[in-house]
Amino acid sequence: MSQHLPLSRGFSLIELIVVVAIVGILASAAFPLADMVARRAKEAELRSALRSIRTAIDAYKKASDEGRIEKSIDASGYPKQLEALVSGAADISKPDKPMIYILRKLPRNPMFADAAAPAADTWGKRSYASSPADPQEGEDVFDIYPLSDKTGLNGSPYRDW
Repeated sequence: MSQHLPLSRGFSLIELIVVVAIVGILASAAFPLADMVARRAKEAELRSALRSIRTAIDAYKKASDEGRIEKSIDASGYPKQLEALVSGAADISKPDKPMIYILRKLPRNPMFADAAAPAADTWGKRSYASSPADPQEGEDVFDIYPLSDKTGLNGSPYRDW
């Protein structure tokens, strides 16, 4: 009669510890990468929002300069508030005065912490009379900037984008 050795099934404690250690090392390397991917996506969303709003502000100014949007003689022609890009303005160049809508929806600043804040409040606003070095709000909205003291992956502060 031949003697059979019992078959060992499963893993030893040492094998399990090694596997858990390897998985832990891989996970610790993946978390920073996942964070960077998420941050890069937010930065792309920020660039897109800035481009959309700035293009809309310029379109509003152009319509104002063309005499399609009413403005007083001493006004710059830029919107008085960001919400005007969505709420629209009457086209005074046409007899029936249809509304001119520049944006369907005002983009939010994706870097702004308070998700409950209105979209317009997530942006810093610079008036036409304000200097670029020290942007201040005023009677109109000439430009916007992110309200964040953080720096982007490219090394420049978000406020300078």
